[in-house]
Amino acid sequence: MARMDTVKRKPKDARGTFRRLLSYIGQYKWILAGVFLLCFVSNILALLGPGLAGSAINEAAAGAGKVNFERVFYYAKRMLFCYVLSSVITIVIHMIMMKVSRWIAKKMRQDVFHKLMRLPVGYFDQNQAGDIISRVSYDIDVVSTCIATDIVQILTSLVTVVGSFTMMLVISPTLALVTLVTIPTAILYTTKMRKITQPRFAKRSKNYGIMNGFVEEMFGGQKTIMAYAYENRVAERFDRINLDAADAYYSADYYGVSMGPTVGFINNIGLGLIAVFGSLLYMHQIITLGQISSFVLYSRKFSGPINEIANIVNELYSALAASERVFTLLDEEEEIKDREGAAAPRDVQGNVAMEHVFFGYEKGKTIIHDLNFTADAGKLVAIVGPTGAGKTTIINLLMRFYDVDAGRILLEGTDIRDYTRAGLRGSYAMVLQETWVFRGTIFENIAYGKEGATMEEVVAAAKAAHIHSFIMQLPDGYETVISEDGGNISKGQKQLLTIARAMLYDAKMLILDEATSNVDTSTERRIQKAMRELMKNRTCFVIAHRLSTIQNADHILVIDHGDVVEQGNHESLMERKGFYYKLYAAQFE
Repeated sequence: MARMDTVKRKPKDARGTFRRLLSYIGQYKWILAGVFLLCFVSNILALLGPGLAGSAINEAAAGAGKVNFERVFYYAKRMLFCYVLSSVITIVIHMIMMKVSRWIAKKMRQDVFHKLMRLPVGYFDQNQAGDIISRVSYDIDVVSTCIATDIVQILTSLVTVVGSFTMMLVISPTLALVTLVTIPTAILYTTKMRKITQPRFAKRSKNYGIMNGFVEEMFGGQKTIMAYAYENRVAERFDRINLDAADAYYSADYYGVSMGPTVGFINNIGLGLIAVFGSLLYMHQIITLGQISSFVLYSRKFSGPINEIANIVNELYSALAASERVFTLLDEEEEIKDREGAAAPRDVQGNVAMEHVFFGYEKGKTIIHDLNFTADAGKLVAIVGPTGAGKTTIINLLMRFYDVDAGRILLEGTDIRDYTRAGLRGSYAMVLQETWVFRGTIFENIAYGKEGATMEEVVAAAKAAHIHSFIMQLPDGYETVISEDGGNISKGQKQLLTIARAMLYDAKMLILDEATSNVDTSTERRIQKAMRELMKNRTCFVIAHRLSTIQNADHILVIDHGDVVEQGNHESLMERKGFYYKLYAAQFE
């Protein structure tokens, strides 16, 4: 089972994460400059409204029965025009930012997916698929939403705060100074809350990754869960994980939601002070009623963005936590680069050898000890041994999914590290016990590894794999669409499709890792006979638990605890009555 704690979350470098996020945003700096200009125009128009409202109130308060309705409507019409035009520009701004956020999310997902294609197999062995998917989907969505809404809000808030305070100074410097009394309190509170909320948002992202990983893992084993009547215990485990995720979400939002109302309360205290001092100034005829009205409206505009910024800060923390998870993946160590001057293998015949190979998945835990063997071109080499002996590990080393710790592996007498990985792996066709098919036609699935494959070639491979008759019974034959992960065909049929795919692939070497475990014995024998015909002059490595299926192998390697304890053909190994003999006899007792 994959580890459940793959994400160690607490933002280590918020500033560095923010700078890296800006590198994505910076690709659209000219569009953002235009958005900033539109924000400026939109907010200036909105800021004209309170001034015009004050002028209208002054006309209405000129004296009893002396309301100048013509001037009132004059200011009202201009105020309406400013607000309508400001709203239209704001809509345009949001439409632009939605597109920009979509482009950035697309670019981030491309970078993440391409990164995943360059990561070593070990990364996927050690990390949950659900957590990786969570980074590609949920975390990038959080970042995208932040860019689409919060950047505009920040730009709007900056213009509004500066513009409003400027207008407040113009109307009454004394009242403007009164407003400033509450600002330091709001800033100190927001700073303190940042230290509390930031790690909570990081923990929320981590717990959602864990939950997604668990759900993906359980859905993949649904039949096994039901077969062992394990539903209740799985549900209990999910409840615990779900509770942790819900608690993390609540904890983050509890403090996050409280920031806005608290800052709003502080701002309302400032509004009360404005009312008190404004009344005193009006009594002494220092300020008019219309000016007080305009000042109050400007003060609301001034305090509103501060309140919104408090909420935006929470979303920024969440986006930073999500960004750091994405960037952590992007910073993962990739497969070691090919050696300088490395080239794809040429004239591959299939001569493979291992010389004094030592290997362990973890440092200090060697599982392959001084392994030596030779596989001649065109021969069928079987690798047998008890579970955990190191059979699949040998295949991983041959394909360079992992590199040896010591010793070397040779292909045509050359160390495989002197070849490019792509070229080396292209010299093999591979069929694994865990079958993989994708949503597409049967033709596309079989032709997957050979570009430009013809229908005749695909049919020939399908016939050799003994699946042609099944395909022809389907409504659309080779054009039948397989559902995602092959849900509409049996496991054995999926395995036959992957075998046909390997037969079609033009490679000098073939690896079969328990490739016929899901087919019946009769079909398995026919497939192996067909393979022997198709794999003439090609080297074939077969891992098999059913020893009866590899009796015709040219060479058998018997592995135990990472060592080749015996090797030879079936007859010679049976005559020795050693380890292989015991394995073979145990299957028929």
